[in-house]
Amino acid sequence: MLNALSVDVEDWFQVGAFEKVIDRTSWDARESRVERNTDAVLALFSDAGVKATFFTLGWVAERFPDLMMRIAEGGHEIASHGWDHARLSTLNAATFRADLERASIAIENACGRAPKGYRAPSFSLDAGTSWAHEVLAGEGYAYSSSVAPIRHDHYGWPESSRSPWRPVAGSDMVELPVTTLRLGPLNLAAGGGFFRLLPYALSNLAVRRANRTGDAAIFYFHPWEIDPGQPRVDDAPLRSRLRHYSRLCAMKGKLARLLRAHSWVPTAQVADLARARLQ
Repeated sequence: MLNALSVDVEDWFQVGAFEKVIDRTSWDARESRVERNTDAVLALFSDAGVKATFFTLGWVAERFPDLMMRIAEGGHEIASHGWDHARLSTLNAATFRADLERASIAIENACGRAPKGYRAPSFSLDAGTSWAHEVLAGEGYAYSSSVAPIRHDHYGWPESSRSPWRPVAGSDMVELPVTTLRLGPLNLAAGGGFFRLLPYALSNLAVRRANRTGDAAIFYFHPWEIDPGQPRVDDAPLRSRLRHYSRLCAMKGKLARLLRAHSWVPTAQVADLARARLQ
């Protein structure tokens, strides 16, 4: 079974956990670590012999075009993560369309390829922002991987299907929800902080269970999660700091183990397989 490996390319100061304490106007003045961290991810993937999708902010693509070229030349997919990590709840259809266009232009200018996949910042595509699927379909996106079918204090659409689905009637676009693992009352996402903070066995089990049901696993993480030396944001809420900084040292080794344990491909390839199954 082929599984989708994805990286949400954003810098340490652009994460949703810090959006209320780090102003966007300060971003260019802060130490950027996204290039070195993404290069480290590329080396990790090269060692494992896997290809992945890099859901990239347009803000990053515009400032680091050489990094985008290295990703593309490595045989990986570059997809859109929006322009500057604005949650969909802060946008409407018109401003979302403009956000998509700005990010797409930056990505295409950097690597010569327009993105055909999209992931909403902070998995902010939910029941209240489902209008975004119509916009994505209208803009020609082939797939979205923007829904987290969990209940979380920052995001989630727990009522969503856990398998791929077609969100727009008459469109071939598919939604690929991030893989989750249900254990009694718990519902855990496979990736990001869940993978970093919880035992490896849980995410490994999530992938195996998805595969047993015939679904590809959709796994994600961020470049900053393998960077224990990143700056600290001391005025962020304690819960946010614990989630963001805990077990950064363990992440790289856990990733290498997971990459060896399963078969991984870019998300677009899994979307094509899902689309064929849904016909």
